[in-house]
Amino acid sequence: MGINTAAAIAIHNFPEGLATFVATLADPSVGATLAIAIGIHNIPEGLCVALPIYYATGSRWKGFLWGILSGVSEPVGALIGYLVIKATGDDMNQLVYGILFGLVAGMMVMIVVLELLPTAYKYDSTDRFVTNCVVLGMVVMAVSLCLFKA
Repeated sequence: MGINTAAAIAIHNFPEGLATFVATLADPSVGATLAIAIGIHNIPEGLCVALPIYYATGSRWKGFLWGILSGVSEPVGALIGYLVIKATGDDMNQLVYGILFGLVAGMMVMIVVLELLPTAYKYDSTDRFVTNCVVLGMVVMAVSLCLFKA
């Protein structure tokens, strides 16, 4: 269970690293805000990996190590973004930024559509909460975008 979670979170972290890197190049203040937000949400992700491994093995060290390993894909995503941008020879190539942001957006949307929503409906088969919570999440994001718009 813990290793499966580690693999899933590693796959999930890859586009986050890419998005953080590209956002930082486009606007350092946005990149810093995104890095802080992602860093905060990585804490429970690390626990989701470490705790099952700790309970399965009794080893805190193994739980910690797998938690760290699941997060390594984030800097790998950033490194790939760096290599792609440097390969173009122009750090501010708008087409490359557009392609990278589109790629990250597509990855995240597919994770939501193919994994998160079906899993949520699996645990709330009568849809008492899922749809309302999805809409509430959209409202929270819309309000935060309006409040913090530069």
